[in-house]
Formats: sequence, structure tokens, C-alpha cells
Amino acid sequence: MNTDSRAGRPRASSRETLAEAACELFLEQGYEATSVADITRRAGVSRSSFFNYFASKSDVLWSGIDERIDQAITGLRSLGPDAGGDAVRGILLLIVRDFAPDPLALALRNSAAMGLDDELVGETGLRHARLSSAISEAARASGIDVIRADILGAAHAAAVLSALRVWAEQGAGQVSVETVLLDALGTIHDLPWTI
Repeated sequence: MNTDSRAGRPRASSRETLAEAACELFLEQGYEATSVADITRRAGVSRSSFFNYFASKSDVLWSGIDERIDQAITGLRSLGPDAGGDAVRGILLLIVRDFAPDPLALALRNSAAMGLDDELVGETGLRHARLSSAISEAARASGIDVIRADILGAAHAAAVLSALRVWAEQGAGQVSVETVLLDALGTIHDLPWTI
């Protein structure tokens, strides 16, 4: 006898199941050819269930990292005039700490097969702009001039997003994404966090 207390509730209504269904379909038929209806049908849930977890088809790929970027932006804003290079880099490392392979990592590794090249460029640009702006704002709050702050913001944001891409392309799990990011941040040696 089935004593599952979730009787009547779709078995496959979790975020992970929807993301798995979406990624399978992106690999099978491509991103553009996959609709939300295709994803919900594969996962065995209603359209409204999909939108309980994701705002859009693209959100399936980005929601995990977006939550981490949101937390980093909050952390950067809280630094105020005490924003220093080490504190900023510490916050950026939190974006990737314990980051496990997820739909974004799969998409980055299989972008051509999924037909995601253009989508990833555009969506990465949006995340870069948000993160770059927050880092630049932190630099300005610590007394750094606008141009240098903007350059620092762009470089540090690029290091985070590039590290994620390289980590995924190399095969997530081969090395930690934190290690890749530390290497990327090390390349910004010509842009010291000073006035």
C-alpha cells in the first residue's frame, strides 16, 4: 500500500526535475525549438508549476547563479567605504563556493549542441553588467575614481563569469571552480585595488 502523503501532487514538480527535463530537451532538439510546454510535458507537470519555479525558459539555466550573484551584490553594497580588494574578492569567491554542476554548467559545456551560443552571450552580458556595476559601486564607495572603478568592476565580473565558463567547459568536477576563479582573479594584477 502506498502511504505517500503527497498523493495527488505531481511526482515531478520539483525545480530539479523541471531543469533536468529542460536540459534533456535542449540537448535533443535545441534551445530555440524547445517550448515551456515541451518541458512541462516531459516533466509531467502543468505550465503553472513551471512558473512556480522559473520566470522563463532561460531562467532554467541561470536561476542558480542568479541567486548567488544577488547575494554577492548585497554583500558588495554592505561594504561601504571599507570596500577593499580582498573583501571584494572574498565576496566574489562566495559566488562559486561549493558550486556544483547544474543546468548552466551543462549548457556552457554543450552550448553548440543545445543551440545556446547566442543565448549564452546575451544572458552572460546581463549578469556581467549587474555584477560589474556592483563592484564598480563598491570601488567608488572606497574612494576610487570612476574610470578606474568601472575598469575594476568589469575586470572582476569578467573573471567570475569566465571562470564559470572555463570550469564547465573543462568538465565540471575536474577542478574546483574556486581554483579557476582564483587563477582568473590573479590575472588582474595590473589593476590593483588602490587609488
